[in-house]
Amino acid sequence: MTDAPRLDVPTPAIPAENHRAVQVSKIGHNRFKATNGRGGETYFGTGGDDPDFSPVELLLAAIAGCSAIDVDLITAKRAPAIKFEVLSEGDKVRDEQGNHMTNLRLTFDLEFPEGEAGDAARSVVQRSMEQSRDRLCSVSRTVQIGEPVEFRQA
Repeated sequence: MTDAPRLDVPTPAIPAENHRAVQVSKIGHNRFKATNGRGGETYFGTGGDDPDFSPVELLLAAIAGCSAIDVDLITAKRAPAIKFEVLSEGDKVRDEQGNHMTNLRLTFDLEFPEGEAGDAARSVVQRSMEQSRDRLCSVSRTVQIGEPVEFRQA
């Protein structure tokens, strides 16, 4: 058995500070643990009877999380949100292209305090969502523009 790949080795020609990596390890029947280079862990599986997220649910969470951070960073400069929820959804299909997701969408449900600061935050919500979609969120941008995934053995 070979050693697991190191999380801190950047791809050639990419600066080390731009490299991202996550190590996935099997921990049980249809259960896995993902660990990042900072020691953070999350668990996932097949989405059966256990509460673990499925990989598709993690993708939806990553899309929502990335854009939620973008929108929050922009709006919170004006006023902190009283309510900040993002629904990430789509349809898992199987067709001539194989299994994939379609109809991906995010729905932001945001509330800000009354007054001038809240009004300022509300006034930038649409623009901040568009900036996240079109430029800022690396997760949804990667899904939108597409990027080949290389599969290889260690």
